[in-house]
Order: sequence, then C-alpha cells, then structure tokens
Amino acid sequence: MKRILAGAVGGMLLGTLALVAIPVRTEARDYGQAGQSFPVIEPDLLAAIEARLQRAQATGEIARTNELFAKRAEAKVRRPTPVAGISPAMVAREWVYDPTIALEHDIRDQKGNLIGSAGQRINPLDFVTIRQDLVFIDGNDADQIAWATGRYTDLAAKIIFVSGSPIEEMTARKRRFYFDQEGKLTARFGIEHTPAVVRQAGKVMRISERVLNRGKAS
Repeated sequence: MKRILAGAVGGMLLGTLALVAIPVRTEARDYGQAGQSFPVIEPDLLAAIEARLQRAQATGEIARTNELFAKRAEAKVRRPTPVAGISPAMVAREWVYDPTIALEHDIRDQKGNLIGSAGQRINPLDFVTIRQDLVFIDGNDADQIAWATGRYTDLAAKIIFVSGSPIEEMTARKRRFYFDQEGKLTARFGIEHTPAVVRQAGKVMRISERVLNRGKAS
C-alpha cells in the first residue's frame, strides 16, 4: 500500500515538474490601430507661470494682492491676535514662580571649558535682577489701562497688553506699551486673569492677579 501511495505521489510530482519545465511559446502580433492616437504634448511649466504672471501684472492683480497683504500685515501689527483664555480678575490671587531650570546637557564655552554640568540646577535670578514690574492688562479695557498707567511709570514697569492695540495707545498716551505675543509670558507665569503684576521677590517671581475697583485708576 505504501509503495502504491509513494508511486502515486511521485507521479503527481513529476507531472507538476513537467508542466513547470515545458517552455511556453509566445509570439508578438500586430493587431493594428484600434482608435485615433494623439501626440503627447507637455507644456513648458515655467513658460506657463511666466505668462500667468505677465497677465496678472497687466491687469493689476499683482498690485491688488500686494496691497491686500500689506493691509493685513499692518492690521496684525496694530492689533495683534488676543491671548486666548484671559478674562478680568474677579477674585484676587497670588503665587510664586521659580525660574530654576535643570541643564539637560553639559554647557561649555568656546575654549571647551565646562560652564555647567548636565543635571545642574540654575536660577537665572542668581545672576540678574528684574528691576521693572511686568504688568499685564486687557488693552481693550479702559479701566485696566487707566489703572496701570495711573500706578506705573515707564521706569517702574513694562505694561503688557494681552489684547487691544498697543500702537494706538502709544500714540494717544505718548508712552511705551508691549504685547504678549502668542501668550508666551502669561502661559509661563500661569496668568489667567488681568490685571496681573509680576515682580521679583528674591530668587522667585511673585505673581498677583488684582480685582479692580471699577471707575477708579488705583
């Protein structure tokens, strides 16, 4: 029985190999033209772009586009995007911010001398003194502007808008104002409400959110 089964399997295997080994004869034939053919035409991309630009310049489209961009850029400078999530303070609160950082890698000077080692903790306030307060206000709130300008001179503080137009207020009040671009400072200090004051207190920064007595500058 085993011999019969082995012979059958062997026969099947030889037959399969024979099918695989038999060469297949192929021929190339010309079936003629089945339909209308067209030449492949690839336009010159640079020439097309140049022609488009020339038409845009001739019709004044480029000048109008440039003017639109200029107006948008000017509007953005005059009135930056407000910092999201900031609202008037309804409850006074106060906390401290420790600016100490841990170095992620060694820091060396140009000569290769080690300045700071990885893992070392450094407080910038060990080396610098912040002499001006940072006062954050809503530049669209007349009471907050009056409060800040009535309490702080340019030498005493930097008044920083989280919304509104610092340029318009600088022109009107003849003093300098700043803007918290993209909310980087308020996010770092954890400020959620205005007005807020940040000042150095030894080796930390003390932050306080103030509740205004509306209608009064102080």
